[in-house]
Amino acid sequence: MTTSESMPPTEHNRKYFVIKCGGSILAQLPDEFYHDLMKLKSEGIDPVLVHGGGPEISHLFQKLSIETTFVDGLRVTTDQMIDTVEMVLSGKINKQLVRKIHRAGGRAVGISGVDGGMFRCKQTEQALGRVGEVTYVDRSLIEQLSISGYIPVISPVSMDENGQSLNINGDEAASAVAQSLHAEICLVSDIPGIYKEIDGEKVVFESLDDIKIGTLIEEGTISGGMIPKVKGAVAALSDQVPSVIILDGREQNALLKAVAHKTIGTRIVRKELINVTN
Repeated sequence: MTTSESMPPTEHNRKYFVIKCGGSILAQLPDEFYHDLMKLKSEGIDPVLVHGGGPEISHLFQKLSIETTFVDGLRVTTDQMIDTVEMVLSGKINKQLVRKIHRAGGRAVGISGVDGGMFRCKQTEQALGRVGEVTYVDRSLIEQLSISGYIPVISPVSMDENGQSLNINGDEAASAVAQSLHAEICLVSDIPGIYKEIDGEKVVFESLDDIKIGTLIEEGTISGGMIPKVKGAVAALSDQVPSVIILDGREQNALLKAVAHKTIGTRIVRKELINVTN
């Protein structure tokens, strides 16, 4: 994945924190989650919210009797499906999140990768249909909104060089945004982190590196929709993105703990930055 070219720290040396909310957790997030966004903003940290919406899309396709298939956790999106995907992500879910932030006392603006040509994308592979990957992020719109006091809420729908809509995996979109902003990423889900079941109990990995991630995928501990999530996390790691944390958004003060690097969820870093013992 490539994003914006190497650039100096963002305008006014602002500190950004990219938060990706998976579709499976959106309806379960407590009001406190949105109040924590306001706390981050008041403390000089600019949250940028990227969201998914897979379960909502699947539910609508089921109602419309449209069969859905996945390849390595990525939804195959046909020409007939892309308009529905865009309607759910950029319309319904995006505006629901904006309203919740406003109810919590904040100000938010809902946008997608299409707006302002924010995401430059290319089609991933023919087998996945209208699915793309981000090759460049123009961060100027995100910066302008943040400087003006707004929280950007980003739908991962974007377009190719011909202006045709593309469905972008939310985790990969968040990774691209984080790289462009030189920010850490928090992947908010309905699981406590990456874990392994031992004697029926979920044992969460407190920290992992890219090498261990590959091993866990090979042995099947990480599977299904978690594969693109962790691959996106690993791909994002760079000098600009020192770590990615996966956590349960229902935990009390989850975002505040993540920013403060307190023990919560699973933090993913490059191997040269940590010694992992499990």
